[in-house]
Amino acid sequence: MSPELEETSQGEISLPQLEAGTLSEEDGGSARPLVPVPGAGPGCGSGGGVGPPQTQDGAAAGTVNVAVAVPVVERETWTRQMDFIMSCVGFAVGLGNVWRFPYLCYKNGGGVFLIPYLLIVFIGGIPVFFLEISLGQFMKQGGVSAWNIAPLFKGLGLASMVIVFFCNTYYIMILVWGLYFLFHSFTNPLPWATCGHPWNTPNCTQDFRRACHNRSAAQSALPSPDATPSKLFASTMSPLNLSSAQLLLNGSCMETEGMRSPVIEFWERKVLRLSGGLHEPGAISYEMVLCLIVTWVIVYFCMWKGVKSTGKVVYFTALFPYLVLVVLLAHGVTLPGAIDGIVYYLKPDWSKLGEAQVWIDAGTQIFFSYAIGLGALTALGSYNRFHNNCYQDAFLLALINSGTSFFAGFVVFSVLGFMAAEQGVDISKVAESGPGLAFIAYPKAVTLMPLAPLWAALFFFMLLVLGLDSQFVGVEGLITGIMDMLPPKSALGSLRREVVAAICCFICFLIDMSMVTEGGMYVFQLFDYYSASGITLLWQAFWECVVIAWVYGADRFMDDVARMIGYQPLPYMKWCWSYITPSVCVAVFLFHVVNYKPLTYNTVYTYPLWGEVIGWLLALSSMLCIPVTVLYKLLRCKGSLRESLSPPSKRTCHWTGV
Repeated sequence: MSPELEETSQGEISLPQLEAGTLSEEDGGSARPLVPVPGAGPGCGSGGGVGPPQTQDGAAAGTVNVAVAVPVVERETWTRQMDFIMSCVGFAVGLGNVWRFPYLCYKNGGGVFLIPYLLIVFIGGIPVFFLEISLGQFMKQGGVSAWNIAPLFKGLGLASMVIVFFCNTYYIMILVWGLYFLFHSFTNPLPWATCGHPWNTPNCTQDFRRACHNRSAAQSALPSPDATPSKLFASTMSPLNLSSAQLLLNGSCMETEGMRSPVIEFWERKVLRLSGGLHEPGAISYEMVLCLIVTWVIVYFCMWKGVKSTGKVVYFTALFPYLVLVVLLAHGVTLPGAIDGIVYYLKPDWSKLGEAQVWIDAGTQIFFSYAIGLGALTALGSYNRFHNNCYQDAFLLALINSGTSFFAGFVVFSVLGFMAAEQGVDISKVAESGPGLAFIAYPKAVTLMPLAPLWAALFFFMLLVLGLDSQFVGVEGLITGIMDMLPPKSALGSLRREVVAAICCFICFLIDMSMVTEGGMYVFQLFDYYSASGITLLWQAFWECVVIAWVYGADRFMDDVARMIGYQPLPYMKWCWSYITPSVCVAVFLFHVVNYKPLTYNTVYTYPLWGEVIGWLLALSSMLCIPVTVLYKLLRCKGSLRESLSPPSKRTCHWTGV
């Protein structure tokens, strides 16, 4: 409980006496800043010119000429503060933590990757994470309207809306694929465990990697020349198909380039029905369309009533994956080769520390996994009570987020070590990132476990739950921003929240139809790589820090936070917003641009130039929101550009009316 709140002997909570003209949540008002009279503020001042916000306790964030209390609609709040914590955990802890982080860790030197990762967590991740949550809590607005704190840079809110819209559009496809796998998990044997299905090619084979890797062992174990194939099968430890048996009979190991694993063929030929490239969209898969409809319906009914329903659902969706991860780890460490996989995960390769790509991956992973720059954290924070200790929440959520990533590494690599031991290949040839690891390596792993259908159903149900909370909280952030932007007295403003949510989900569904075609995977990767990539998130985080620290004022915002939580945060937050975090963002952004390479799919298919142009248009659609909005407001400002950039006392334009 905040220091400003006192509990009476009867158990009632009383507030200190408020100054005249301020609003109290208990009185039916909202703990949002008061709206100043247009034109009465200091103009386009350093704080954006809206007039410094006033808070519940009546203390102004700065000096204003005139401020009046206007009737505002009371904003709903979380039923319990734990609802907020669970929602943030559900949104920020997702598929990126469970698969992308372990992959990047082993790719970039194992345990050495933790050095840049943890460094950027404290100088980039936590400061921006705290900034977004506290901004929403202070302004009581979503990801767009919260940037009325500096109206000249309201494009930041628009940019976050564009990014989260793209995220909601393509991210749900991972859930669609997971649901498709889940439906196919209730058969024994699993459809991706064996060849001989209609979607398999003549090159489909099992265990060929181990047969080729153990060539000398196979040759020494060959029976007499008169051995029959049946005797050969009986002498092997695990069943081989005819192609592998013939390899052993010939005493040679053919090149495996033309051979195909059944799990890869199920993924590419049954699930994706992959075409030759982006230029071949192909036909629509009606099975995938059905899964897409089911997934969007689930998302809609999880969040259509707002935070009251979202806060209840996330208790299950946020906690259940942890239960499954613990069970999978307990089983995984008992498998042969699991220890080798964990050692591979943690083994440091100090030479990697000097490579720029390691720092790029660490920076982009932090901003991606912390869900920074999407506006959803600001929306979730806006439903907090005004005196909630968001400073403490930021550190707790950062610990949970990064801890989940680190713990998931043990789960994933214990299984990958088992797969490597079973197949006789190096772990580096087993693990892939993103959908490749989720829908190729892990389905292969469950086929090698006892009670494979049970493990498959459990795993893909976990994947579905893990992604669902991220998805519907992301949609929640989008809808909150839209509702805050709608004029309250217009026809649009009178739309029910359920209707706006339905419209948003339907528009995203229409775009998703391009991803359930034969060329859908290429469209999905285009969205994933450009629309919500490291470049766009770094650009967003940079401007958020600059606006709060240098436009609104770092000291001023620290005072606002102190009014909410009752004490001043550590000065390191102010230093990060002002200098350190923007510098890190610029450095990683430049490294990213300098090391830019054309987009490829599985290192085989290179995207055409027109495909890359579409990708950059997706990226620029959010990045340009900031400078375009600034330019638009400057052009609408009365007076010259010199006057607009002059000291506040000499300015003639007023941003409130712009």
